[in-house]
Amino acid sequence: MSAVRHRLLAVAATVPLLTLALGACGYGSQAPKDTAATVAPKGPKVDGLDQVKIGFFGNTTHATPLIGLQTGQFQKELGGTAVKSSVFNAGPAEIEALNSNAIDIGWIGPSPAINGYVKSHGKSLKIIAGSASGGVSLIVNPKKIKSLDDLKGKTIATPQLGNTQDVALLNFLSGKGYTVDATTGKGDVTVQRIDNKVTPTAFTQGSIDAAWVPEPTASKLVAAGGKALLDEKKLWQDGKFVITNVIVSQRFLKEHPKAVEAVLRASVKTNAWIRSHPAEAVKALNEKLADPAITGKPLPDDVIDPAFKNVDVTDDPLAATLQEEADHAVKAGLLKKPDLKGIYDLTLLNKVLKSEGKPPVDDAGLGGN
Repeated sequence: MSAVRHRLLAVAATVPLLTLALGACGYGSQAPKDTAATVAPKGPKVDGLDQVKIGFFGNTTHATPLIGLQTGQFQKELGGTAVKSSVFNAGPAEIEALNSNAIDIGWIGPSPAINGYVKSHGKSLKIIAGSASGGVSLIVNPKKIKSLDDLKGKTIATPQLGNTQDVALLNFLSGKGYTVDATTGKGDVTVQRIDNKVTPTAFTQGSIDAAWVPEPTASKLVAAGGKALLDEKKLWQDGKFVITNVIVSQRFLKEHPKAVEAVLRASVKTNAWIRSHPAEAVKALNEKLADPAITGKPLPDDVIDPAFKNVDVTDDPLAATLQEEADHAVKAGLLKKPDLKGIYDLTLLNKVLKSEGKPPVDDAGLGGN
């Protein structure tokens, strides 16, 4: 059985696209914050640009940009073109920033990418790479829930109405035979939408019995006494599903392909370094999370270590799972069937992968114009 995932915005038959639903894993305020550069620009400018503006969230599912910035890999590939980075709490704000040219390239969940593409009638963005897979779990209060058959009558939190974890939970509950009204969250199981920042408090205070959440919130709940009852990887073929994509403004992609290629090269090299240097990578990640513009403090070892291990970095956008996630949202009544043809452009990514001696990745028939 497959499940849905990360940040799916919704359009119900009676509800418009839910732009509020995109902040699945963000922390901090809604407004973007600029982070300090770790490495100074040096050398010739790429495409003659003074800067490339990138956006991401301050959490472990966005490990690639966080670690790549901390280690200087992104600046190295961009040479004399400065990297300007902004941290977002929610997908809608990042999509708005992309549409207004406040950022050029962003790391973001599949749901806001789908929403941004559909709302612009395929004109605003392209998904140009993958970044992360996995990192989502159902964490329960073990005193209240012993098994997956104990969910009836319980209250389970998700980050936001219509976000990807919300749709994943609704899809899972439907498969278990439970009836839940997708909009209100009421039914055999109560689905309560709570911001990730306050979920640990709600959990320890007992106002929720469980939560279907991404990292590092999942590991925070485990550290607070919760039990990981289900890793969403188990619901997907080969244990893989997209949690973070790389998107780009179509305007920027057309006008500055060399800069986009440089960023993708940095992403691919960072992912390779993360896989080959896990201990150093988790240290770099936590150092970057401690940036005052992100969270302001590092995560404790009993949170950052499992959170890091539960997320798999990937260059492959896992395009087939994006379509499946959209299908789950449609089934839940939260999304009108979208036409995702053309949402991917993996040309530059595959060029970079070839240069690095890696095989090409597939767009599952969703590439094109």
